[in-house]
Amino acid sequence: VQLAESGGGLVQAGGSLRLSCAAFPLTFSRYATGWFRQAPGKERELVAGISWTGRSEYADSVKGRFNIFRDNDQNSVYLQMSSLKPEDTAVYYCAAASGSSVYSRPSRYNYWGQGTQVTVSS
Repeated sequence: VQLAESGGGLVQAGGSLRLSCAAFPLTFSRYATGWFRQAPGKERELVAGISWTGRSEYADSVKGRFNIFRDNDQNSVYLQMSSLKPEDTAVYYCAAASGSSVYSRPSRYNYWGQGTQVTVSS
């Protein structure tokens, strides 16, 4: 199984980015998918997740600014990030977990992408 993120980059505070995650041969609609991030010296944290039923959850720090959604035809999961802040700077990872819920613990996820860097300048 391979997960591949794309869409990271450098953006000014207040700007937007869309991260994409594609998978092969895993089918996202049968898994819970999470977007995690890890900043230097910090633990990996769940930013947003979507269950296989389509229910989404968000970290309090990104509610109202980030949106996770899935395109079953493209077998991809996206993270639309708006009103970005310097504290959003991190490596962002896509992960998939077998099961029906959104899980906050990284250890619950079976498959991980390689990560994509997001840097927000002030």
